[in-house]
Amino acid sequence: MKNPIGIISMQFTRPFTGRDLHHFRTAAELGFDFVELLVPEPEDGLSVAEVKRAAEDAGIFTVLAARVSPQRSVASEDPANRQGGMDYLKFCIDTAAELGCGIVGGPLYGEPMVFAGRPPVPRSDAEIAARAARTIAAFAEIAPLAGAAGVTLAVEALNRFETDILSTTRQACELVDAVGHPAFKLMLDTFHMNMEDRSIPDAIRMAGGRIAHFQANENHRGHPGTGHIDWPAVMRALAQAGYDGPVSLEPFRRADDRIALPIAHWRAPREDESAKLRAGLGVIRNALALAEVDQ
Repeated sequence: MKNPIGIISMQFTRPFTGRDLHHFRTAAELGFDFVELLVPEPEDGLSVAEVKRAAEDAGIFTVLAARVSPQRSVASEDPANRQGGMDYLKFCIDTAAELGCGIVGGPLYGEPMVFAGRPPVPRSDAEIAARAARTIAAFAEIAPLAGAAGVTLAVEALNRFETDILSTTRQACELVDAVGHPAFKLMLDTFHMNMEDRSIPDAIRMAGGRIAHFQANENHRGHPGTGHIDWPAVMRALAQAGYDGPVSLEPFRRADDRIALPIAHWRAPREDESAKLRAGLGVIRNALALAEVDQ
């Protein structure tokens, strides 16, 4: 399997500014094919032209990851928040088109919980149906705009502690099918799937041709090969699903296990993780190669 493999920009630093574009070359030197970059915000001081030039100079490409907040939620009961979500998705599409980037992925519906300080609350059947209807209607409106711009929106299911819109692959598949547009597909993340899907390989096969982006993450967000995800089985399922698109790594877990450490939050690396990144990349490349042999 010749899937390109990339690394999230947050591996190196956050926020990712114009001073950090040298990390594109670092990613290329480590053996990665692309960088998954958070959609640049105005305060990042990062121009699309700079990003495009730096990626070309490094010989890599980019995939974009959306940033969401309660004020950017197409599922929200609040009309202002829903409009904020629509405006942000249009901004993401415009940025991707200008960058020449074909994919914008993430929990595009909004509604974050733990990172926004919003606890889960019980919902009536009517409220659940209304939130689902708003979500479907928003993406049905926005998907044609993405398609016209040559961009695919890849919606991601998050675990139950991070959102209450999509948490399982089955839910995400139902949303994609309800929207029914070729520019609206799935991004799967094995970190979340490990918690919410009965079987990661079965969920991948169920998703099939709906998959537009894939994040290969360990159960504890460490480097691939340091947790319990069965990578040969995962990559075999991707091959069976006919997926030949990008695979990115998000190894957020650092070598730090102090008591009372807020593991849920991103932390900057405290050491040179180059050797670990190369090793993790090797685990994924070898699992992809093994899947190809098994076909």
